[in-house]
Amino acid sequence: MGSSAQTAVSQAQSAIETASPAIALLDAQGTVLGWSQAAQQLLGYSAAEVVGRSAGVLLAAAGDRVRASEAAQESTLWGRWSDIARVRHRNGHSIDIRLSVSSLSGQDGPDRWVVWATDKALLPAWPAEATGVMPLLATLLLPSRLPIGVVIQDTNLRCVRGNDIQGSWDGIPLSLRLGRRLTEAAPGTAAETLEAVMHQVLETGDSATDVDYPALLPAYVRSNRILTASFFRLDDAQGRALGVCTVSMDVTGCRRAREHLAILGEASRRIGTTLDVMQTAQELADLAVPFLADYATVDLAESVPLGEEPLAHLGPQDGRIPAFRRAGLASIHPGTPESLFARGEPIFVPPTSPFTEVLHSGKSHFEPILDTSPGTWLDHHGALAEKIREHAMHSLMVVPIHARGVVLGVAVFARTEDPRPFEEDDLLLAEELVNWAALALDNARQYVRERTAALALQRLLHPHRPTGGSAADVAWRYLPADSHHGIGGDWFDVIPLSGARVALVVGDVVGHGINAAAQMGQLRTVMRTLAEMDMPPDEVLARLDEQVIRLTQAEADPRYPASTTMAATCLYAVYDPVTRCCTMARAGHPPPAVIDPHGHVTFPDLPTGAPLGLELVPFESTTLELAEGSVLALYTDGLIEARDQDISTGMNRLRAALARPHHTLDDLCSSTVDALRAKPPSDDVTLLLARTHALTADQVASWQFPSDLAVISRARTLATRQLAQWGLEHLADSTELIVSELFTNAIIHGNSKHTIDLRLIRHGMLTCEVSDASHCHPLMRHPRTTDEHGRGLFLVTQLSQRWGTRHIPDGKVIWADQQLPTSA
Repeated sequence: MGSSAQTAVSQAQSAIETASPAIALLDAQGTVLGWSQAAQQLLGYSAAEVVGRSAGVLLAAAGDRVRASEAAQESTLWGRWSDIARVRHRNGHSIDIRLSVSSLSGQDGPDRWVVWATDKALLPAWPAEATGVMPLLATLLLPSRLPIGVVIQDTNLRCVRGNDIQGSWDGIPLSLRLGRRLTEAAPGTAAETLEAVMHQVLETGDSATDVDYPALLPAYVRSNRILTASFFRLDDAQGRALGVCTVSMDVTGCRRAREHLAILGEASRRIGTTLDVMQTAQELADLAVPFLADYATVDLAESVPLGEEPLAHLGPQDGRIPAFRRAGLASIHPGTPESLFARGEPIFVPPTSPFTEVLHSGKSHFEPILDTSPGTWLDHHGALAEKIREHAMHSLMVVPIHARGVVLGVAVFARTEDPRPFEEDDLLLAEELVNWAALALDNARQYVRERTAALALQRLLHPHRPTGGSAADVAWRYLPADSHHGIGGDWFDVIPLSGARVALVVGDVVGHGINAAAQMGQLRTVMRTLAEMDMPPDEVLARLDEQVIRLTQAEADPRYPASTTMAATCLYAVYDPVTRCCTMARAGHPPPAVIDPHGHVTFPDLPTGAPLGLELVPFESTTLELAEGSVLALYTDGLIEARDQDISTGMNRLRAALARPHHTLDDLCSSTVDALRAKPPSDDVTLLLARTHALTADQVASWQFPSDLAVISRARTLATRQLAQWGLEHLADSTELIVSELFTNAIIHGNSKHTIDLRLIRHGMLTCEVSDASHCHPLMRHPRTTDEHGRGLFLVTQLSQRWGTRHIPDGKVIWADQQLPTSA
């Protein structure tokens, strides 16, 4: 109902409340027998002036007197008549009134009529767009064909007159009511309350309107009927109380509609407050008890809490339907003793039950009177039948929970202590509540599914167990701004390289959420491929820049080529624990921080470079020598940027947060992010810390030889001797072969005017490196059985865990790694 309709209803109710009806009691000849104070206020005549006289003299027009006579006959036939009439006020002017007449029967002779009237000018039209039923006074005063119950009680509150409608409302026949007080005809608290109101009206003369009470039926009759009554005092000619006139009507539908609207309003506030399916199910159960039921359960298909698709049709498996889980549980009794299962436990239901029927049909099961006698479905569920009988469950509703054509579960509502059976209106309300909860459950389920997918994507795109090997210890934190999906455009990586080196990468794709994460995944894959090609950092970024441009062009709409962009920044660093040198290059990314072993923090002056995808300027590398135990901090701008501060302030805050040399690497990572991250976060935050190690002199052995095949034997002997010193004699044979093949390849295909270097490195692996002045990469061939050459690198592949080449300024390095035993 709109605001204009609500205003109209409010104005109508206000006018009705101030226009209390004038009540008069007439005999069969139209003589006034009783007169109310409201009648005196409306027409100006006191009871002494009117009682005993014909009511017709009050009518101003002769035609109205004729219609009044006809009204008496019509009210006798139909019980009630209503029309507009003009009456004389005591001071001489005329008033148009809404006049209603109802016939009454009694033990003392002919019928009587009760007349109620009000000034037509004071009555607004009841808004057509108003919802619900008009209040009782509106029904009395405005044009209405609704049946009205009327009873006249004397000063002892004994019934002397009434109509049959009242008996049909409250269950007390007129024959039983006449001559008795209400508390005698229907003993109980409700009757006592109503008689107290009548006493008050008799004593004060003030009317009491719109008093709600339940139908006064015997205890064994189950009824949800609600009545509302208004009470008016009638006075005799001397102004003394003659009795009380009670008018009543059935407002069950109105009150129930009002209650249901209130419950649905509560549902909008209390159901779906979180994206947790278990919590949403519990919220539905908590709302249903006690508003609708004494006991309620919500069972969800096992797949729903996991975010998986539930089954569109749940058929039996091995005699039982698929497993459900009790997600919601509520009762008017502490501890929910009615339930066989605790919240969170799996539920198993036999196929011959209303629950299975509801799941198959998708329609509710409505059993207002629960049949627990032998021969029903309860015979197949003994434990449940025992619970039903123990707790006197007498009325049951089972409602399917479905959304978008799939079944999510079932909701069960039962009454135990409330003696009223469920009615059709209750089922409609239950289905409305379940539909509301189904939307919330479906949203929560989709959220779980999307978040699970996002987290799986995150696990795939980020390193699983990043390690710096012998080169560095690492710690990291990744906090996406999009907490809904748990992923964003930041990425980092720790990539082992040959020669015990490690590559450290931090990048940032512009944007948040899954789209940025997808682009990030593409760049991370390209970056890892380029890193494993062992190119210098500046060349890696140049190649990555080319790939960003190609990816952008591939995704662009030909009609709008400028509409697709991929903007990203990146910092790439390679640390060598043999030389303790770190070579870095950046593409529009914040500079790294270097924390020396004493806690002094510096930001190296690296060439900034342009962000990736712009192809503006070439990238440049810078090499730093780091003291052993230094910490290298790579991060994204989300850690140092804030809306209310410039970048230099963020850098200074980062400097202060990192200056804690006694913290463990993991603690330093956590404390730094906690101190600097904006709340609420506006950007993804990534921090990668690496504490550098240095390989000792006894972990590296190197020699230099002329480019001559005659030195191969000498190189093999020196390598074997070094392995003996390291206690790696078991690798001597394979290492001799690897050295021979690599040396032979370098001498045959290299430059004979330059020397050849051999280096052995013992770290997590045994690395054998042979370097020469040639820039040509060797290629592994698959020789035929008749070929005399081409088996060297094939043999290296068989003997080593992995091998490869990398460029150096004056040539190339061919390397091969062998696995060391755990104790080495």
